[in-house]
Amino acid sequence: MTTPLWKRCISRILQALLALVFIAPLIWVVVCSFSPQTGSAQTDGWGPGNYLTLLHYQDGLPTYLANSVVITLVTVVLSVIVCTMAGYSFSRFEYPGHDLGFMVTLSILMVPYASLLIPLMVWYKDIGLNDSLVGVGLVLTLFQLPMSTFIMRIAFDAIPKDMEEAAMVDGCNSLQALVKILMPVVKPSMVTVGLLAFLEAWNNFMIPLYLVGSSHAPLPLALVNMRQQTMGVIDYGATEAGVVVLLLPAAILFLALQKYYVKGFMAGAVKG
Repeated sequence: MTTPLWKRCISRILQALLALVFIAPLIWVVVCSFSPQTGSAQTDGWGPGNYLTLLHYQDGLPTYLANSVVITLVTVVLSVIVCTMAGYSFSRFEYPGHDLGFMVTLSILMVPYASLLIPLMVWYKDIGLNDSLVGVGLVLTLFQLPMSTFIMRIAFDAIPKDMEEAAMVDGCNSLQALVKILMPVVKPSMVTVGLLAFLEAWNNFMIPLYLVGSSHAPLPLALVNMRQQTMGVIDYGATEAGVVVLLLPAAILFLALQKYYVKGFMAGAVKG
């Protein structure tokens, strides 16, 4: 039965309005980053003055971006590798403590990570990882483990074991079967894990606040420091410019990998 035209039109209008609700704040941020703002470098007329302020703020925008990139790379690479191996292990192998190990991994979700940051800060000083970008990446990876391991286990559970057994008959061991046979199949789930890790690491403020100093501050932490300017005046223009700089890589990456992201979450919904 064909849906009446008027119903399709109403549906399209509602969808457009809903999309506008989500897109409007992003448009507003972009407009504000180029518009004149009180207490900012862009006080008269439209232009890139706010971006120039951001570019030369303290250590400079390239430094803060480089710090964010290092933290994000460490988090994404470790999350994908560790969670893929963990998901494969929980899905394919039976060993003492198998279920307990999986439950312990998931239980990390119940721990507010803010409650662990001060003990981690003290421990990092003892082992020499304080004020370290790699140290921040390790902590972010830790809190990616529960959801990402769950996603990878479900993805591996959806693959028939016959594929793996056929590879082993041809002479592959478990690791070779994982790399050559299973990984191409679960690639959407691996992309989903990487994208989730990227979004968390790229935008995270709390963990760097506790674990690194100003010399290793990522861009989100630098933006918060930049808000408070001379005489308590907030530089909204430069802050909005920083938000746009943070937004662009995340938006581009999400749009480019959207089909994998959806497939990754759907993996295992219909098993077999």
